[in-house]
Amino acid sequence: MSAPLSADQLLTVLRAEGVHVVEHAGWRTHNRNHKGPWGPMHGITIHHTAGRSSLGLVYEGTADLPGPLCHTHLAKDGTATMISAGRANHAGTFAQNAYDAAVSESSTHPRPDSAEPVDGNSHFYGIEIENLGDGKDPYPAVQYEAAVRWAAAICRAHHWTADSVIGHKEGTRRKIDPSFDMGKFRRDVAARLKTQPAGSGSSSSAPPRPTVDLSKLIAAAKSNPPAKGTPVTYDGVKTVEDALVKEGLLARKYADGHYGTATKDAMSAWQERCGFHGRKPGQPADGIPGLITLTKLGKRRGFDVKE
Repeated sequence: MSAPLSADQLLTVLRAEGVHVVEHAGWRTHNRNHKGPWGPMHGITIHHTAGRSSLGLVYEGTADLPGPLCHTHLAKDGTATMISAGRANHAGTFAQNAYDAAVSESSTHPRPDSAEPVDGNSHFYGIEIENLGDGKDPYPAVQYEAAVRWAAAICRAHHWTADSVIGHKEGTRRKIDPSFDMGKFRRDVAARLKTQPAGSGSSSSAPPRPTVDLSKLIAAAKSNPPAKGTPVTYDGVKTVEDALVKEGLLARKYADGHYGTATKDAMSAWQERCGFHGRKPGQPADGIPGLITLTKLGKRRGFDVKE
């Protein structure tokens, strides 16, 4: 599970990435947490403001849509003003297929379905980039680069790839923002993630990498499938299930912390992908986690393994 970054963590990782950050008065406690859950986090949503001089608007909001309307406002000169460190009214509802693509870090982001059952405000960070959004108003290089660094900083902190970043227009059919090519933007974020942050010390304030206890995971893999209901016997199962979801081997609905048959089958598929098979010819891998394959999964998806 990916907990939201705290206000201090956000500041640290953004500044380490080279983003020029300023703090709006009251931003640390300015949120909509009383209206719904904030987290777990699954991605980032990019917006344009569709107007000018919008800093006050995104902080205060309107009578119909109270602020905050994003987590960060990005000015033309690349200044990133922090608006909120909690739930914000920026995403609204999202299509399930769009949400699933971000969660699984799919390289393909489909046209969003018309139905929108997902609460995007609960699971996505949002940035509002100052731009008219008419296709004529330019994004200065300093502003665009700051947006790339902003997204890369949060991806880096959560151990996400650039495919966790979507445009508002990719989460819902109701919106057209941002007015630039999101495919190119993700490629630029991916390139940024291959470099080192501009500053230092970001890792100390970023969320620590989770550690999965192999012996406890094995115990869950052996005891959970025959158990009644879906008991959670070890919380590290959820970390592994989230990784298997991102590998495209497990449906998101089964990432519930219960090492059931679906999780066991997904682990079996991962073991076979790593070159391991059953003891007899033609027999699939057993789906009971082992040190080599679990360590390889952890390296790819951001967790450590304890024997």
